Amino acid sequence: MPTPPRRSPAPAQRSPQPRRRPQRSAVRRKRPRWAMRTVTTLSVVVLASAGIGHTVVTSIDADIARVDPFKDMKNRPRAGHGMNVLLVGTDGRDKITEAERRRYRLGGAPCHCTDTIMIVHISDDRERASVVSLPRDSYAVAPAHTDRITGQRHGGHPIKINAAYAEGGPNLTVRTVEAMTHVKIDHYLEIDFTSFMKTVDVLGGVKICTVDHLRDTYTGLDLPPGAHTLRGGQALQYVRARHVDASSDLGRMQRQQRFMAALIERATSSGILLNPMKFRDVTLAVLGSVRADKGFGTGELLDLGRAMRNFSPSSSEFTTVPIGQMAYLAKGVGSTLKWDERKAERLFRSLREDQPLSAHRTKREAVRVPVAPQQIRVQVENGTHTAGLGARVDTALAAAGFRTTHRPMDAADRSVRRTVVAYDPRWDRSAKSLATALPGSELRAVNGLGATLKVIAGTDFRQVREVRAEDPYQGEFGVMRGDDAVCS
Repeated sequence: MPTPPRRSPAPAQRSPQPRRRPQRSAVRRKRPRWAMRTVTTLSVVVLASAGIGHTVVTSIDADIARVDPFKDMKNRPRAGHGMNVLLVGTDGRDKITEAERRRYRLGGAPCHCTDTIMIVHISDDRERASVVSLPRDSYAVAPAHTDRITGQRHGGHPIKINAAYAEGGPNLTVRTVEAMTHVKIDHYLEIDFTSFMKTVDVLGGVKICTVDHLRDTYTGLDLPPGAHTLRGGQALQYVRARHVDASSDLGRMQRQQRFMAALIERATSSGILLNPMKFRDVTLAVLGSVRADKGFGTGELLDLGRAMRNFSPSSSEFTTVPIGQMAYLAKGVGSTLKWDERKAERLFRSLREDQPLSAHRTKREAVRVPVAPQQIRVQVENGTHTAGLGARVDTALAAAGFRTTHRPMDAADRSVRRTVVAYDPRWDRSAKSLATALPGSELRAVNGLGATLKVIAGTDFRQVREVRAEDPYQGEFGVMRGDDAVCS
């Protein structure tokens, strides 16, 4: 007697999946229970929920704009554990209304490049999400490719990482990221301004807290200190703002990470993931206006949604690739950010080995300062006749995370008794942070000095005190956990 069929989607519904999703990640092949959970999710959450049937799921899948970022890719990194999604934010604004363009300062022609690049790593046990931001001005070497606009064949050449999208689209973007990180990308998800705003709105807004007044005349952002629930357009202003302070793109990436942590907190605490109808609306908003690889669809999103029901803000962690050299000049490219190769390799090894980044958080107590040492560039001068003092101060500051020039000089005045921190008034918050790391030092404002602060070491120098930013980034990777970022 034949065995009765199980209460799950009929085989006729499941059999096309291998052909429709050729880019299945290695994680799934190794762990078939992941695929089984997808089927279970579809049957229990979707098919059995009020009015959300197979037809609805299929229609959502059909609405997803598809790209093939993995086409003809060879010699890719070996698959690790967990799942890696390359999340790309573009400046696409085709569906933005004229009123929204004016209100949220979205005028001008798009550059058709990536405004944001993140690797989102979902752990193998689906209990942790690690997000690594790749600065858009990062120095990169694009692999050989054919320009998608001109059709011209290019050999490998230096670029800023966000230019990979303009030259070769999603395919070159994935190839460039994999070449730089040696992390195999399992899925590709591309979000533009429209899909971002729709997703935030369908969640009912996202709560952000700030201790400073955030004002950016370029995007129109104007947030006084306090708690704010940002809707789609205002949220877009928040994550796009680059002119809030002198930290520019690095500060913007921190705000993007804070926003992502708050968005996860909103999704996991509001009951959205437990309500099939609400979750369907979120799915429609997210997948109805994005571009994704052929293997990423509603099944993946539903499965991740089910896993995220057990998430809390502490389940997520955020960091930015460690920068070794600011304003690195590359011929034909201009000023770029050069990664710290040693620290970056350790960071990406953690992703490949499915290890939490927060394991690298420092355990020593550190004094809180307004600006992270990693964002402060310093030139050290020896203001004494003590041989080697400048090099000793430079080394100590670099060990504490400050971006020293590694080229200490002799000061014009060699009779300095009290260590001086000279600074341009526009970088006063950075100066206070640096002075905190040099107990007893004197702050001295110098108009026109520029972004590089100057330390003139005096005979009173004894040590560099460990400091970290008031926003709770810490450790060698500057890891922030989601529970550190959301409003308390």
